[in-house]
Amino acid sequence: MTYLYIKAFHLIAIVTWFAALFYLPRLFVYHRMSEDQVSRDRFCVMERKLLKGIMTPSMLVVWALGITLVWMNPSIFQTGAWLHVKLTLVLILSGYHGMCAKYVKAFAAGENPKSHVFFRWFNEFPVLILVACVILAIVKPF
Repeated sequence: MTYLYIKAFHLIAIVTWFAALFYLPRLFVYHRMSEDQVSRDRFCVMERKLLKGIMTPSMLVVWALGITLVWMNPSIFQTGAWLHVKLTLVLILSGYHGMCAKYVKAFAAGENPKSHVFFRWFNEFPVLILVACVILAIVKPF
């Protein structure tokens, strides 16, 4: 029973992490398009609070509970290559998270690192990872 609760909270943390991963780059789009200092300052506060208050804690919970689930059921590694691919995608997504943190710092320093068009495309990346991870976890194609 404990395993299922950990799995449930792991899934809740995943949903929270992805919500932030979808929203933060959208804030970058609006931030980059803003033309007045008051708006830019407001976006800096929103970005920082989202990153530090929701996104990073959610990622840490995802990792902690994911590691706990594997620790509780180490034989899961023998169920097929799907898990290895999924874990690789989670590592890539964690790198994406780090890139978001880098952009939050750049905006806070008054830099405009990329165009709003770049951030519109950047915003789509976690969607691809989400689709792949859900298919891998549910379908277990290999």
